[in-house]
Amino acid sequence: MVELLAPAGSLEKLKYAFLYGADACYLGYKNYSLRANAKNFSREELKEAVEYAHSLGKKIYVTCNIVFHNDDLEGLLEYLKYLESIHVDAILASDITVMRLMKENNIKVDLHVSTQASTLNYEVAKFYKEEFGATRVVLAREASKEDIERIYEETGMEIECFCHGAMCTSISGRCVLSNYCTNRDSNRGGCAQICRWVFDYYKNDNKITDTPFSMTPKDLNMVSLIQDMIKSHVFSFKIEGRMRSIYYVSTVILVYRRLMDRILDGTLTPEYAEYSLNILNRVANRESTPQFFDKLPGVNEQYYLGREELSNQDFLGLVLDYEDGVVTLEQRNNFKLGDTVQFFGPNMETTTWVVDNIIDEEGNNIDVARHPQMIIKMHIPFKVQKNDMMRIKMFDFSK
Repeated sequence: MVELLAPAGSLEKLKYAFLYGADACYLGYKNYSLRANAKNFSREELKEAVEYAHSLGKKIYVTCNIVFHNDDLEGLLEYLKYLESIHVDAILASDITVMRLMKENNIKVDLHVSTQASTLNYEVAKFYKEEFGATRVVLAREASKEDIERIYEETGMEIECFCHGAMCTSISGRCVLSNYCTNRDSNRGGCAQICRWVFDYYKNDNKITDTPFSMTPKDLNMVSLIQDMIKSHVFSFKIEGRMRSIYYVSTVILVYRRLMDRILDGTLTPEYAEYSLNILNRVANRESTPQFFDKLPGVNEQYYLGREELSNQDFLGLVLDYEDGVVTLEQRNNFKLGDTVQFFGPNMETTTWVVDNIIDEEGNNIDVARHPQMIIKMHIPFKVQKNDMMRIKMFDFSK
């Protein structure tokens, strides 16, 4: 048994993540979380998220993983007790202060050691297990196959690893670039993503080259190595992206869900793995590649001399309703008659179709759906369900 773990920056994203195949979601409160710029959850929303997840037989893990300064400690114990009272399934922590408070106050919630603790060896994992009762360790993104296997062998802990999403230029949990350049503390939720900037070269106040320098790592994508990760005793496969769109989260979760299910039931083929990789390479605006698991990253895993990040316009519409061959759709990007599109969702095979009719809210036939979030109807020759999605045609794959 393995777990597919999704990001949830809001209740809406959480519901899409579960709908599209996640086993659990990790999310943050408005305080104590490293994604301060995400919408995040109020206390009432945390409670609603837990109740919703549990009604589906799924789990909620709450991040409490900033590096705590003195001012951050106010209200922390009361908050941990609140998380216990609403029955969250685990708390992710990196600061020993949180772990100690949980232990001393007998907070009956599983402790997961956050990736912000930069765990890369079995001795520190064993320390968290023996001293604080940690049941799971989220390894640093820089962990190798050998690191993972040794930590599991020595501790028997659940191992959680990132399998998809953004990488950090610095070793996990140790970045101070944001603090230095903008006074926004990356380790308290304020990361300004300095590693995504491009820089000019100057010497004695003179610009010496027209080619900008970049230190951006390409995104993580472990499709080609998921089977090896399972064999190495990775239990939980974590998707990064609490600030990503519902389209990104849904697409990535669905690809990994179907890929992992095929691995576990022995039906994965090289053709389907390639198809999965092609879909994932289209859904983000940065290139993606495996990182660290089987080798140290090199020139092919990094942007050095600038890059181009185009906004993704593939998401065309969200299904609001379907009845008697007519789909009601909320438009998200422009599409027109004659465009080749695909419908996809958790309960359907991806279906390709050429748009041959578009009807606006007044019942008029139109040639183009060009207004943001306009509601349109279309006659289609196949069934869809609410919350399925329409995108531009990507790649076809037949059973």
